[in-house]
Amino acid sequence: FISHHKPKVESDCGPSSTDKIGGMDPGKPSPTLSWKDVSQLLTSKLSSEAFKKTLNRSAGSEEDMGLANRIFNTFKTLGMTPWTDIYYVQLQTPDTSNPNTVHFGSDIIKPVGYLAYSKLDRVEGRLVYGNYGRQKDLDFVQGKVDLKGAVLLLRAGKIPFAQQVDNGAKMGAHAVLIYLDTADYKLATDTELYGHVHLGSGDPYTPGFPSFNHTLFAPMESAGLPNIPAQTITASSATTLLNDFKGELKSVVYKLGGSQNITVEVNNVLVNKEIHNVFGVIKGFTDPDRYVVLGAQRDAWGRGYTKATVGTSVLIELAKAFQEMVKKDDFRPRRSIIFASWSAGEFGSVGATEWLEGYMSSLDRSVFTYINLDGVVMGQERFIASASPLLYSLIESTMKEVKHNFMMNRKLTETADPAYPFLAFAGIPSMCFHFIQSNSYPYYGTGLDNMDHLNYRTSQRTSNVTATAAQFAGLMTLRLVHDHLLGLDVSRYYGPITKAVVQVYKRVNQLTQSGQLKDVSPNWLNRARGSYRRAADAIAGAIANTDLTDEESCRILNDRIMKVEHSLLSPYVSVVEAPFRHLLLGRGPHTLAAIAEAQDLEKLRLHLALATWNLQGCANAMAANVWDIDDDI
Repeated sequence: FISHHKPKVESDCGPSSTDKIGGMDPGKPSPTLSWKDVSQLLTSKLSSEAFKKTLNRSAGSEEDMGLANRIFNTFKTLGMTPWTDIYYVQLQTPDTSNPNTVHFGSDIIKPVGYLAYSKLDRVEGRLVYGNYGRQKDLDFVQGKVDLKGAVLLLRAGKIPFAQQVDNGAKMGAHAVLIYLDTADYKLATDTELYGHVHLGSGDPYTPGFPSFNHTLFAPMESAGLPNIPAQTITASSATTLLNDFKGELKSVVYKLGGSQNITVEVNNVLVNKEIHNVFGVIKGFTDPDRYVVLGAQRDAWGRGYTKATVGTSVLIELAKAFQEMVKKDDFRPRRSIIFASWSAGEFGSVGATEWLEGYMSSLDRSVFTYINLDGVVMGQERFIASASPLLYSLIESTMKEVKHNFMMNRKLTETADPAYPFLAFAGIPSMCFHFIQSNSYPYYGTGLDNMDHLNYRTSQRTSNVTATAAQFAGLMTLRLVHDHLLGLDVSRYYGPITKAVVQVYKRVNQLTQSGQLKDVSPNWLNRARGSYRRAADAIAGAIANTDLTDEESCRILNDRIMKVEHSLLSPYVSVVEAPFRHLLLGRGPHTLAAIAEAQDLEKLRLHLALATWNLQGCANAMAANVWDIDDDI
């Protein structure tokens, strides 16, 4: 659809709603279908009864290709012009003839679980316990025990596996072992654990470009691949290892390092796999070249009921509901909706990232929001969302329309989120959301992620909570394709920008006062922050003074709004070396967070200058015309 399809533009169905999003008036109501009409219509089609049927079919239990074909046929039956993108990616799997092993004294452990994209090697070192492997954990341990050459034993949780391994490697560890501690995960001690350790997303052997079969690039690897072996072990195996740390005197505080060496051998193999991403589309009637994307992965470690089945079910039911509204209820979305079923999500959002890499030149001008549906139901007590600040106002207003009493927690998109590549790599406003319990869902990455366990977490109300999750995602999407004005609130970025700039100020002032840094001032960065504020205010003023029933005026305003997220991607770094280029939410020395902690003072000077102009460039992009640009910097 993006590169080949030419959608037919049909006449507009008329103005949309007067409801306000984040202080912005989206326009007057349609004479045919008002916001109240379409929102009630959509909600009525997403009942718990519908999900009682679809949730009985487990996505994780079927062959990936077979499920892809079934989804394709569903989209085809709905008349959604489906298509498939095919990629040839490198996935790492265990070698059944040469299993991974851990040797500790006379004990030989042969785990079934594994960590994809680990370095292949056999290493030996002294066993050292490192808690969760966070930087503060390892800094504490380093003060007691030398980590250089050690084999780190870490508890799963708090941060992604890839970050744990990267932290260990930076401290000089030879290998990392990760286990499910029973204090955090109330699971059987023989539960196997699976995951990946690529500190990035997509196929790590085609970084920055797509794994199409016809692309001939020189062999290269992602900078996010680990340079030490990593392996998961069970809690019972970890107990065996931890016994080396203990003695018989309860009054004695025992050391963090064990007395014996341990050997870790990882023999995973790379296999070339053909994967399919499947898409369906409902084309817009006014701006068909602008689209919101709803996506869910369909692969999983084991059954993957919560990770894949629920999200895939929500994706399909939303497609059915929206298409029925168009065909039978005279709903005319202004913009297009793309429904995407991703493959190889468990290996680091491989399918989704390859799609972004394949169509980067057009996606940043067309896709204005991505909503991820993976793991939307993990419980029933609380609602959490991680998102671009541009979506905060819309999330808050939508939750008020979903008539359920949930505690709500909103936060910035994090690196472990499936939506993260869309935001930090492609510059597309994105979000993930989850209904959860007060404690974390313990079954991800294990063979225990099944229907029974999720039903237990939701008190047998899985279909009800899933219907609520579908209604939330559906109403978010409906707002984005129904209203004249995009529901992206540019003012909400000012807070995170200010917070990040304050941290840079503190760092620069600290270095200046100590005499380590001379002739460097953060004032230019602060002025760029001011330029962003004035640009956001200018957009708000333009909205207030514009007739929002005028198609061309709204198109111009929406163009300005859509430029914000993409303009926060640094144009000064390579996507191969630092794919997550976002100035605030990315990863690498170009980010404001990294500058606030920089140790290399010469690089600090350079990155501060580039970050300043990155932020100023974003403010400039928000201007209506080149002569309107605020050059007060």
